[in-house]
Amino acid sequence: MNAKLTLAVGVAALIAMIVTAMLWGMQPDYRVLFSNISDKDGGAIVAQLSQMNVPYRYSEGGGALLVPADKVHEARLKLASQGLPRGGNVGFEVLDGQKFGITQFQEQINYQRALEGELSRSIQALSSVQSARVHLALPKQSAFLREQQKPSASVILTLYGGRGIDPHQVAGITHLVSSSVADLSPKQVSILDQNGTLLSGKSESSASQNNDPAQLSYVREVEDGLSRRVIGLLEPLVGKESIRAQVSADIDFTQVESTAETYSPNQGADAKASVRSQTTLEANASGTGQPSGVAGALSNLPAASPNAPIASGANASAPGTAANNNGRREAVTNYEVDKTVRRIRNQTGVVKRVTAAVLINHKKTVEADGKISYAPIAEPEMTQIQALVREAIGFNKERGDSVNIVNAPFSQEPVIAASELAWWKEPANLSLGKEIGKGLAIVLGLLVVVFGVIRPAIKSASTAMEASAARAPALLNNMSGVASLPAPVDPSLAQMERVREIAKNDPAIVANVVRQWVGNNG
Repeated sequence: MNAKLTLAVGVAALIAMIVTAMLWGMQPDYRVLFSNISDKDGGAIVAQLSQMNVPYRYSEGGGALLVPADKVHEARLKLASQGLPRGGNVGFEVLDGQKFGITQFQEQINYQRALEGELSRSIQALSSVQSARVHLALPKQSAFLREQQKPSASVILTLYGGRGIDPHQVAGITHLVSSSVADLSPKQVSILDQNGTLLSGKSESSASQNNDPAQLSYVREVEDGLSRRVIGLLEPLVGKESIRAQVSADIDFTQVESTAETYSPNQGADAKASVRSQTTLEANASGTGQPSGVAGALSNLPAASPNAPIASGANASAPGTAANNNGRREAVTNYEVDKTVRRIRNQTGVVKRVTAAVLINHKKTVEADGKISYAPIAEPEMTQIQALVREAIGFNKERGDSVNIVNAPFSQEPVIAASELAWWKEPANLSLGKEIGKGLAIVLGLLVVVFGVIRPAIKSASTAMEASAARAPALLNNMSGVASLPAPVDPSLAQMERVREIAKNDPAIVANVVRQWVGNNG
């Protein structure tokens, strides 16, 4: 009975392990559908997954929503067609469900909500922004120009832990919001972070103080370039890890533009000059012998006729001629004035002063026995190094440049190299090992059940059957002793009772006897 019980328990355990292996193999592999979603979006997504009969579960901590791997893409496409996830903001889809008979005020409010939601979604596309809220103040338009008010906007950013936002991104958000709203000036956009720090005001104040990021970047590039020059020049002399150099550059970004007009002095008579304008005025007046003189009779008499005198010359005139000629001539000539216009604009980014600090390690020496020692660098060699550094940075004494070189021993702390991650510690290998371990555990359990429980039980049962078959002849011989007992009324009935008792107490023996009889043809 014990062997049968053991065999039954082993078979049950084998069936249970086979069913477990089948169920484990049929269990779907869950993958991430969405992560870092709000509770509102999570509830809407779960409701849609339940309607689509898609199984789901939450990851540890509830940070992600998991679905079977073969349904991830299909679920994402179906949810995207329904506008999920919305990111916690309502966009222009709010205008799709407007009812008939909506008032103008409600329509304006819905449009403002939609515009704020779309701007929030656009800002959240930045890698360092976790969430964003946009508030728009859109004044009501007026028919009077003097009473019109300009719109304004406020943006609140929630950044990821350990991340920041630079002024370029702040300026980009400012122009994004101002370009999306009509008549909104970038100066009317205020941007704050989750700590209440005004980011837009910081960028404007920094710009007013001439702390332009482009200028700061240019200064860093100049300083890094000079540092690399010094290090690259001295590394072959002192060693790769035996020099440190820092260069500071004072750069003037002031823009100066001047315009000058210069007039040349008056030119001489022989100099050639350009005539700007020339004016000539000429007037002539001729006398006709009209009466003249003291008023009286003689003055009213007509003039006497001229006689033809004998002219002694071409221009001779007879005495008594009354002809009288008066003439005037004026000429004005204007010359161009020489003028020189010179416009001068100074170059921006001029280096006003350069200072360099160089630290050099003691000179390394390897002894014959392999011992390493360090000694200060000799003075002549330090002088050469200082001359090289001056040439590398373009030293200018008139500009006030300075170079300071120090020779001191470096700290000899041992450097612990970062060890590579062992292959058995890699996450991919760990995951693969877990899957293989599950399969091996199931196979090992099956082997233990088969060879440790079922096979010994079968072997024990077969051994018991062989022992019973071996005892069957002896029992049959004992049956012959019944005749020595007192003879009953009917000996055959007593013998039948004896066989029934043996079959009742040990049916296996009777079965083996019958088997032997059948094998021996009765």
